[in-house]
Amino acid sequence: MTSADVRVLIVEDDPGIAGSLGRGLTRAGYRTQIAGTVADALAADPCDVVLLDLGLPDGDGVELCVSLRARSDAAILVITARVEEPDRVAALDAGADDYIVKPFGFAELTARIRAVLRRSRITDTHLLTHGRLRIDTRTRQVTSGGQEVTLTPTEFDILECLATDPGRVVARQEIIERVWNTRWYGPTRVLDVHIAALRRKLGDPAAIVTVYARGFRLGEVR
Repeated sequence: MTSADVRVLIVEDDPGIAGSLGRGLTRAGYRTQIAGTVADALAADPCDVVLLDLGLPDGDGVELCVSLRARSDAAILVITARVEEPDRVAALDAGADDYIVKPFGFAELTARIRAVLRRSRITDTHLLTHGRLRIDTRTRQVTSGGQEVTLTPTEFDILECLATDPGRVVARQEIIERVWNTRWYGPTRVLDVHIAALRRKLGDPAAIVTVYARGFRLGEVR
């Protein structure tokens, strides 16, 4: 995962700090969004990393950390002026992955972001992500934009086949052999029926792209 693939949510009520972080991370190639309140953070788009200030005007940052962890597997890096050990323990117990005290250097911050992303890749190798789409191959759960998508076992297998390498065009025969195994001798049109159902459940006809005479690939899930 390169920085261009990483979505960072900055939860900070100080416009100067938030703006500086946003500009710096954008220059470093990250995709950023800023939330100045608890309400804004809970309404933000899905992200990969949360930079969370604990002092927010409309609620407690630790409680927000609990809420974010309950609804997302994003890495949470607490950024705060609070230096006492009980504050660090409370944040980590609430689900934070790391804790950095203000003031800090930008190089240290980006190093911490890279570190939490490396750890998340090691522990979450069962997760496939593509845009707003998240596929948990261990629990066989799918979410799009944080909303669960209910799929049949066959639909899940097809989606997993496409999401394993989202940019690649997967041939019809390869999908059939991987999903139904090599003993399938029925009509290949059955695949089109399942593809149509997947597009409908994902809420976007462009979610799965048909590549004429070649197969299918995963498109942008909006």
